[in-house]
Amino acid sequence: MEKILLIEDDIEICQMVKKYLTNEGFELVAAHDGEIGCKLFLNDKFDLILLDIMMPKLDGFKVMQRIRQGSTVPIIILSARDTEFDKVSGLGMGADDYLTKPFSMVELLIRVKSNLRRSIQYSNPDGNSKIKQLKAGDIVLKPDEFCIIKKGHKIELTAKEFEILKLLMMNPTRVYTKAQIYTRVWGDNYFGDENAVNVQISRLRSKIEDDPKNPQYIKTIWGIGYKLGD
Repeated sequence: MEKILLIEDDIEICQMVKKYLTNEGFELVAAHDGEIGCKLFLNDKFDLILLDIMMPKLDGFKVMQRIRQGSTVPIIILSARDTEFDKVSGLGMGADDYLTKPFSMVELLIRVKSNLRRSIQYSNPDGNSKIKQLKAGDIVLKPDEFCIIKKGHKIELTAKEFEILKLLMMNPTRVYTKAQIYTRVWGDNYFGDENAVNVQISRLRSKIEDDPKNPQYIKTIWGIGYKLGD
């Protein structure tokens, strides 16, 4: 049974989400402010986090920063802040998904299952197990270990960052459109939300490139998409 941590100060939303996801077979633990949420996360093991942004004591962005210091657990933001800037900021700081309030329980369930499916795939690889490692320049990617090493140093990536890099490294000569990347990495249909892809590519470059402004590993093919650098 997957265990989910819900960090949300709205009691009504907590009760609604907990009842629905519990009925769907998940174990759900709720925290009503950011500080309690961080303590629960540090003292237990969770498979996914549902995180509000506007909360007392410690807001969602600060909570996410603390979690991302040592964990790649999937994080889905639940927020009433629905501007493009808010979404880009949330994804840019390490969230895997962003769901705007009010949301339907059905959509929440789909997002939860989708992110858990990808996370389980990384920790228990199936088709990837035949590939011991992929190499590009100074970067070595080990699918079985969900591990990236550059010049002997391990680089921490989120699930989506890892999936994007793996996709490009497994097909080094292929150019992928943003729609193709989104469909493969997010596991959902693409509806023109290119910011989600742009943010993940930008964050990935900041971690693996010597000079993110002059990327050598992830090349932009203008008007088409992205490919692995030569």
